[in-house]
Amino acid sequence: MRKGLFLSIIVAATVFMTQTFVQAKTTFVTIGTGGITGVYYPTGGAIAKMVNKKRDQYGIRATVESTGGSVFNVNSVMSGDLDFGIVQSDRQYQAVKGMADWEDKGPQENLRAVFSIHPESVTLIVAVDSGITDIKDLKGKKVNIGNPGSGQRQNSIDALNSVGIDFEKDIKAENVKAAEAPGLLQDDRIDAFFYTVGHPNGAIKEATSGARKVRFASITGIEKLLGQYPYYAKSAIPISFYPGAENAADPETFGVKATFVTSAKVPDNVVYALTKEVFDNLDDFKKLHPAYNGLTKESMLEGLSAPLHPGAIKYFKEAGMIK
Repeated sequence: MRKGLFLSIIVAATVFMTQTFVQAKTTFVTIGTGGITGVYYPTGGAIAKMVNKKRDQYGIRATVESTGGSVFNVNSVMSGDLDFGIVQSDRQYQAVKGMADWEDKGPQENLRAVFSIHPESVTLIVAVDSGITDIKDLKGKKVNIGNPGSGQRQNSIDALNSVGIDFEKDIKAENVKAAEAPGLLQDDRIDAFFYTVGHPNGAIKEATSGARKVRFASITGIEKLLGQYPYYAKSAIPISFYPGAENAADPETFGVKATFVTSAKVPDNVVYALTKEVFDNLDDFKKLHPAYNGLTKESMLEGLSAPLHPGAIKYFKEAGMIK
């Protein structure tokens, strides 16, 4: 009896110690994304799923958090509340330079780039009955420019400024999240909304599928803007994804890239693992969303302003992508 009890205690103690050791060896990381209807959220989920499949190998458990967007993600990565974040390339540039939302805080010197992902177009959705066909037609209209803390808000303001429209005086600006904008448009509470996003997108499909007819408005006359900021480039909206939109051709606009960032304080082995899993399984990754169709390993090193994290550098050197 005593011998059996002793053996049971030994077994229980061994199991407890093993579980404690496994838990101690597991590194928990959180990836900040964006709204659940955008591309950031499934992108973060795909990255987390890839690394979690190799939990026994890497000892990493990744989770995803829906957030307010790029500015929130940069600030949370810098404070240590998030380990990784998906951030627009313009916001990465501004954070590194201490511009825009970081003018008072100064350059975010510990921000590190990992890789870039899909291109994102500054998309202007308008109600057909509003008479808007181009960004220049927005004066006097009710327009959602995006919530504070989102990358798209600054894109909206930049675009408006470039065509001589003051968002504080010349339009009736709303400041809600992109996911809420389609409902406002369909309810006739706004005339238009901006959304910087990869295509196709669920919120925009919602906007183009309602009873109120909508179209994509073009964003033209922005040559000065493109020359002023290196992170902006011309693009077009593929309307083939949105059969409900009243457009005959792909409207002109401009865009940025989504990028994956972290902090200099995140361990090299963690960044290496996430980078390796994405790049070693890029074909599978690209199947997860149509916005990834044009991704190449080479393009995923473009649009990065912050220094590369050493963990990412280690992988890129092993893969022969950098020297």
